[in-house]
Amino acid sequence: MGIGAGKGTLLAGIAAVVYVLIVVPVMLLGTALMAVGSGAIGVTGVAAVCATDQFAGGGPGGGMQEIGDEMFTADQLANAQTIVQVAVQRTLPRRAAVLGLATAMVESKLRNVNYGDRDSLGLFQQRPSQGWGSPEQILNPVYASNKFYDHLVAIPGWQAMPPGVAEQKVQRSGFPDRYAPREPAAAALTERYWQGPDNPAPPPPGTNPVQTVDYAAGGCPDTGRGKLDDGKLDPKKLPENFVFPTDPRHNAAVRYVLAQLGKPYVWGAEGPDSFDCSGLMQAAWARGGVAISRTTATQRHDGQAVGSLAQVQAGDLLFIPGANGTAARPGHVGMFVGNGYVVDAFDESRGVILTTLDSWKPKVVAIRRVAPSDDRQPLPGGDPRL
Repeated sequence: MGIGAGKGTLLAGIAAVVYVLIVVPVMLLGTALMAVGSGAIGVTGVAAVCATDQFAGGGPGGGMQEIGDEMFTADQLANAQTIVQVAVQRTLPRRAAVLGLATAMVESKLRNVNYGDRDSLGLFQQRPSQGWGSPEQILNPVYASNKFYDHLVAIPGWQAMPPGVAEQKVQRSGFPDRYAPREPAAAALTERYWQGPDNPAPPPPGTNPVQTVDYAAGGCPDTGRGKLDDGKLDPKKLPENFVFPTDPRHNAAVRYVLAQLGKPYVWGAEGPDSFDCSGLMQAAWARGGVAISRTTATQRHDGQAVGSLAQVQAGDLLFIPGANGTAARPGHVGMFVGNGYVVDAFDESRGVILTTLDSWKPKVVAIRRVAPSDDRQPLPGGDPRL
């Protein structure tokens, strides 16, 4: 009994040693191999997901891309596209987009950052304390781009200045030599995102932009509201035999503004019971299924420019200086509704009224088409302007 028990103990000990020295390592090796295999699959899967997310979520820029000799992230490309598109919408020359991109590449590396030197923010490192706008505005890439271009086009001869000079005049940087080297990369980005032909340079400051509009029927441009129509036209009634545009979007927008005739003007109002001038335009085009911006200053850049009254179509926005604006910064907007008429929310005393295009003609400083149309309705009497 004692010997058998001793042999059993000895055999159990030997078995335990064999299990520890041989079986356990083999099991551990198998587990390790399985882990490696599983890990390889897991890493590949993560890489695939990351790659997919990188490009699927890359925004308008389309993910990490090489343009020219540089690599850009999706965020950088999305911001670059915005800067270029704002220049296109403002009908600025391509040179403006190059300067805007070069500036943003230096100031923020094309990142819309919420920090900077002192109170500098955003793509262009603009400062609220220096009058560039509120922090919320500056961190809006469209607003920031417009503010940069506002300052740029106010510089006489900016489009012909040597590399880096115009950017420095806008930014007033402590490092003026940093802009010029970035212009080649900025030009490559502009080439990537520019749409349509190049645009001519805007008139230099001090000239009257009214003269850049082709007044096919003559007229003497002024800087005020000008005359209203005489008493022959009821400003709050749709004329007989009025012909509506056939394009569905334009038809809806025109019908909407005409339905508001007689409603009061209230500054800041967007309807439905009262309007200001730009609020009426926004509401009308919303009815037509086209989203436009809210203020006269921003609507001035919506859609595409129309360079001549000879090309104006129903639904086009017409801009005039108004009571408080200028030819360079118009303060009032109305809609050409066809048939030789314009509708606008005029002022507190008159509200939303119907007037003739002829009464607007001497004051128009800009025309914007927010949606294309095939409608081309002639004015009564066959006026060749339409």
